[in-house]
Amino acid sequence: MTYEKVLYRLENGVARIAMNDPATRNAGSAQMGEELFDAMTRAAFEARAVVLTGEGKAFCSGANLGDAAGMLADPRRDVGTLLDRHFNPVIVAMRDMEQPVVTAVRGAAAGVGAGLAMAGDLILCGESGFFLQAFRHVGLVPDGGSSWLLTRAVGRVRAMEMMLLGERLPAARALEWGLVTRVVADEDLDAAAMALAGELARGPWSLRRIKQVAWAAADCTLEQALTNERLGQRDASRTEDFVEGVTAFAEKREAVFKGR
Repeated sequence: MTYEKVLYRLENGVARIAMNDPATRNAGSAQMGEELFDAMTRAAFEARAVVLTGEGKAFCSGANLGDAAGMLADPRRDVGTLLDRHFNPVIVAMRDMEQPVVTAVRGAAAGVGAGLAMAGDLILCGESGFFLQAFRHVGLVPDGGSSWLLTRAVGRVRAMEMMLLGERLPAARALEWGLVTRVVADEDLDAAAMALAGELARGPWSLRRIKQVAWAAADCTLEQALTNERLGQRDASRTEDFVEGVTAFAEKREAVFKGR
């Protein structure tokens, strides 16, 4: 696929995927959703870690309402079709891919953009970054997985506050609430995200199982979590990286992992 709304670069095992429509502050369109899904699928085959960010002054300002404007005359309109076809598959791909995903937020992560940001395994935020459940302002409901992701990250009461009032959550408070991993200066955001993803890309094969059991734990019983951990430990212990890790520990040196 040729990308027009997305930039893709592979560097030292890290796939950098950037939403690229600065004129709309990277508003989510059908085309952008298709390109993001293709880029995530590509990264799943050739990268060991992923960075998702936005070019310009915003991460993603939400859905491009121009895509929905043509539906207004139809009383049976269904804005949800845009989600089913173009953005829900991206959120699921981010969760299901074996590679850890770092999201890097500068400026607005609003609407479906907030969902994309929160779907990261690690979430970095520039000082200008903010999260906004903008849906109430246009008479819609949360999407992009926000109702699930936000509630599990900050709890029902705070999630309700964000969704019902539609107020900005600035970077510092997002860190305080546990919604983001780290906050850095805007000018350092890209370098910090690539450095963090690079550290993940150099990690052991077991990172993929860590990701799987952590995501599953958000929605399963203790008994199922114990089973997931047991199966993950079986798979990880059969890898070359486990042998290298134990050998390096015994030899008092840093392990060199190969991701297999």
